[in-house]
Amino acid sequence: MITLRNLRKVYGDVTALDGVSLHIDKATIHGIVGESGAGKSTLVRCLTGLERPTEGAIELAGQDIAALGEKDLRLARRTIGMVFQNVHLFDSRTALSNIAYPLRVSGTDKATALAKAQELLTLVGIGDRGAAYPGQLSGGQRQRVGIARALITEPDVLLLDEPTSALDAGSTNAILDLVRDIRDRLGVTVVIITHEMEVVRAVCDGVTLLEHGRIVETGRVRDVVADARTRLSHSLAPLPPLPVDSDASLDVFFTSMPGNPTGARVFEQIARAGGDIAAGTLETIDGVQVGRVAISTPTHATEVVARALRENGLHVEGRDNVVR
Repeated sequence: MITLRNLRKVYGDVTALDGVSLHIDKATIHGIVGESGAGKSTLVRCLTGLERPTEGAIELAGQDIAALGEKDLRLARRTIGMVFQNVHLFDSRTALSNIAYPLRVSGTDKATALAKAQELLTLVGIGDRGAAYPGQLSGGQRQRVGIARALITEPDVLLLDEPTSALDAGSTNAILDLVRDIRDRLGVTVVIITHEMEVVRAVCDGVTLLEHGRIVETGRVRDVVADARTRLSHSLAPLPPLPVDSDASLDVFFTSMPGNPTGARVFEQIARAGGDIAAGTLETIDGVQVGRVAISTPTHATEVVARALRENGLHVEGRDNVVR
């Protein structure tokens, strides 16, 4: 559905995007993650046609929007719905009127636009708030209005820029459930720009890590989380905090992927090898059970324990460079 080919964006002496190539399948939810300055915002502006890349192609359903003239680009933008980090609503318009606005400015008659807006207001779960003004809505409700407005032109792609960064935990979970429901009902492709790994764990099928304008890692969430060597795996399934005085010397990583020991068998192997569990997590991410355990060992036996666990199919890393 979305294919980026060797995308570059240069501002003077600054290269914001440097050879980004990526494919996102139709009707999937894909997370783009990275620190501030990684190039996420520039990528969004290029995807929406607000800026043209210096080089490369942006193919949506096989059409390179980077090569379109202004008239055709305006038409192509109708296939892309965008919800920015801070949802900008017209304070003088009701929720219903805000949602209908894109259709009204494109020439759709008022009755048709409002009827479509009411359908979408119901779809996003606040069908009874159409007469409310933005100042009368909660943060989560404003986000829902923004999503409904982005969907009013029936786009193929929905881009969400930090959709949960300003929401509390309850509203965040509700918005992510809504995003998944919209994907399932409408079949849209969803791209989420976020710095919150909780969002990727909860709702994404695929994930891409950007750094200094380049793709560092990318893949299906279930694949990257199952590979203990990836940075995304460590970010998606981190260990819980350990006490400052903890003497844990090894981290053990395991998943429920075929051929890997899991659960009670792992704990049994750790005990048999001479390790004591100091802390651990066990959760399911995109259908894969993922566990991380910090263990303590006698100082003289750290390398012996690590070797024994590796021989049993576990991924073992040293803490504070004890074992590599």
